[in-house]
Amino acid sequence: MNTYKNALRFFVLLFMGIAAGVQAQEYWDKVKEREATFGLESGFETLETDQFILKLVKASQTVASLAPKSDPEFDFTPGDRLEIRAGNGLYHLGDINFRYRLEGSNEWNTVSTATARKPVEAIAKEGALAAANLANTLPEELPLSITRYYAEADGDLILAFDFQNKTDQPIELGALGIPMIFNNILEGNSLEEAHAKNVFFDPYIGLDAGYLEVKRLDGKGKTLLVLPENNMPFEAYRPLLDDPSPRSIVFEGFHEWMATSKAYALEEWEGVEQWNTPTSSFLKPGELKTFSIRLTLAPEIKKVQQQLTEKDMPVAVGVPGYVLPQDVQGKLFLKYNSDVSSIKVTPEGALSVEKDAAKNTYDVYTVTGNQWGRARVEIKYTNGKTQSINYKVIKPESELVADFGNFLFDKQWFDDDEDPFNRAPSLISYDYQNKRQVTQDGRVWIAGLSDEGGAGSWLGGMMKQYLQPDQEQVSKLEDFVNQTVWGVLQNAEGEHKYGVRKSVLYYEPEEFPAGTYNDTINWNTWAAWNKEGAADPGRSYNYPHVVAAYWTLYRLSRYHDNLVTQKDWKWYLEQAYQTTLAMTTQAPYYAQFGQMEGSIFLHVLEDLKREQLTEEATKLEAEMKKRADHWESLAYPFGSEMPWDSTGQEEVYMWSDYFGYDAKAAVTLSAILAYMPTMPHWAYNGNARRYWDFLYGGKLSRVERQIHHYGSGLNAIPVLDNYRENPEDLHLLKVGYGGLLGAVSNITEDGFGAAAFHSWPSTLEIDYLSGDYGSNFYGYAINSSAYLVEDAELGYLAFGGNLTEEKNSITMQLTTAAKNAVFVQPLALWITLDAGAVQQITFDKKTKEVQLTLAPKTEITPFAYINLPEEYTLDYEKVRGAYKIPLQAKPITLTLKH
Repeated sequence: MNTYKNALRFFVLLFMGIAAGVQAQEYWDKVKEREATFGLESGFETLETDQFILKLVKASQTVASLAPKSDPEFDFTPGDRLEIRAGNGLYHLGDINFRYRLEGSNEWNTVSTATARKPVEAIAKEGALAAANLANTLPEELPLSITRYYAEADGDLILAFDFQNKTDQPIELGALGIPMIFNNILEGNSLEEAHAKNVFFDPYIGLDAGYLEVKRLDGKGKTLLVLPENNMPFEAYRPLLDDPSPRSIVFEGFHEWMATSKAYALEEWEGVEQWNTPTSSFLKPGELKTFSIRLTLAPEIKKVQQQLTEKDMPVAVGVPGYVLPQDVQGKLFLKYNSDVSSIKVTPEGALSVEKDAAKNTYDVYTVTGNQWGRARVEIKYTNGKTQSINYKVIKPESELVADFGNFLFDKQWFDDDEDPFNRAPSLISYDYQNKRQVTQDGRVWIAGLSDEGGAGSWLGGMMKQYLQPDQEQVSKLEDFVNQTVWGVLQNAEGEHKYGVRKSVLYYEPEEFPAGTYNDTINWNTWAAWNKEGAADPGRSYNYPHVVAAYWTLYRLSRYHDNLVTQKDWKWYLEQAYQTTLAMTTQAPYYAQFGQMEGSIFLHVLEDLKREQLTEEATKLEAEMKKRADHWESLAYPFGSEMPWDSTGQEEVYMWSDYFGYDAKAAVTLSAILAYMPTMPHWAYNGNARRYWDFLYGGKLSRVERQIHHYGSGLNAIPVLDNYRENPEDLHLLKVGYGGLLGAVSNITEDGFGAAAFHSWPSTLEIDYLSGDYGSNFYGYAINSSAYLVEDAELGYLAFGGNLTEEKNSITMQLTTAAKNAVFVQPLALWITLDAGAVQQITFDKKTKEVQLTLAPKTEITPFAYINLPEEYTLDYEKVRGAYKIPLQAKPITLTLKH
């Protein structure tokens, strides 16, 4: 037990610091020890607009706090750490960074108002709330005069910088950025405190249409929007890595909004394809140019688009989003007070964008993906503004999932019978950069088939079968479960029977011959668990992966013919049940938290009930209710191994909803929507915030906002579940579907499933380790579904299909991978299939009649099993609550009775 406690201690130390063994507080103490140069002793100045209370540090005239008038006690900025962060190099709202060079020079000069703090000269400026000449805090030889001022416009706050060329030569500004310093520092805060006082912010890097949305962690209150005002298109989003505030799992770090980025693209980011074309800005001799942003407030998260429209910003709505399968006819709705003058696609031909008939106040375009990969649409308006929308084109979902499976079973199938750790047969982690399996890693779980970082590949392989069962692949997975999971990864006997180990790989050099362990790996860290530490069953997060494996084989056995052969359906369901119970008894501490993939336990319970295994269902439900009762007692029950996390919300929501804890479900959903935005950019649309798991499951290991890590797929589950309960709320569908397709956006063209995509502009590429991708794919597989929607503004829409509209009817051809779930929004009708596939669905707008066309039978799927709400029926027998439909050699069409 001491070994487990020591391992846990090391975890906590790493989680709370940037490096193993150092706590974040120690880093903050070092920040505090820096010489104070901010001039706080000179006091503060408080200013007001109709919307804001603005407090400035008198000496620097940077922002000390920014509060909405509707909630004056709340501060969007880290004002509570002002004294700690009072030294040189620490950024504050009101600072500016830039690079410049004189005509004829090849060298860039880098300048920041944060580098060497000195009191600035306050000046009077007409129309300004406060203004300052920044010369004192800038290099003496600077050939520019810079004035910063704050002003009010229509109740909003304007932050502006006047740059004037003092020379007789043109000056090129190759980089210009305003640090976005808002209070995302969670260090030292309890979950309740963090949800009350901290914010997260998400960028739409969309040029003149770009914006930053800043939201409280609880999802309540007003949303702060940062908008471009003068000469500040949102061109790039740069991490401020030189700010000494310690980045860790409790602080993602700060970023800056860049209006020009050419200097970085030529140097630090050389060779990396950026979200937008890097540009520079020129100042003629004597010329003055203003660079400014506008801060405004939206009434709530769901009304960001409404606020953008009121502020005369271009608004875009993409359906089904901005991750676009090649067989989907996407729609792009544009609303702006200026006409579109031109549309450019980069790379040329990667997308087709065709004008449709306008819809209400929107211009409408059909967008089709032609070329796999990233693509950018640049829209120029007649008033001179430019909007960029970044898409990711993927293969048709059925092809993508098939490729994913083929890659796993071709490249990642591990069958070394001589493996000293008994990991064969299995699907093992993969290094895509070096094109090889990962059989050893200093983080032992990655090559040890457990934790998210090691279980990811085999979990992904299992969930692939749930969508697209393949006889050969299923047979291999049965071998894996019966030979490697049961008895190796999971204890098959003894006091810890059903307990799941933390890793199958461990570091115990005395136990094996010399040369067993790769001597190029550093094994002298907390992450190289010894045999006892790796065998510990106390990490609850390892259990859902195993439960999902058993449950999937149960489903494949129960609803398909001659597919699962080594054990019967009941054995697999029993294993899923016992493993779930084992989590609560053998890993009780972490089991108090919501688990990633925790929704799998609800699926097991539902199937126990369908199978009339009443005793087991009753016991499992009672254990889950104990956990839900605990969550009900907490204000924000979203803890984990981490001080704050975005994985437990999935399970907390699902059980809260199941047991009727509606208020807790609502709190959970609100928190999800605070860190899961919808915006016209594939990387951020539906991207649930994750920023530390590259440390534990990535190849390029650093604290960095992850693009569509497993939070996207998992958090989409409760969001779409809630949408089906509230089908008039299109915001939920846009967010949820963004997460759903985001979960598969990082599968490569040849089928490799990457842990996530790197957001820093120095990289902008997938991580090359498979890592914990399986949890993301679980979210996609369990949630894969199509939606036929009628929206009051946008008309009929398809998410997961293509529409054909006739006078009295709407037909949707499904394009999802399994075609096993469809929601008819005008009727709030949710249809799911345990087997079989819906090729198309037709909805009669007048009679409200619904017809389903089912795909033909296959050798392993002779029957479809259709689940319908009680008010809908079919003239077929019911089996385990589903209508059992004999399939035929050709598609058949069924009419639902209501």
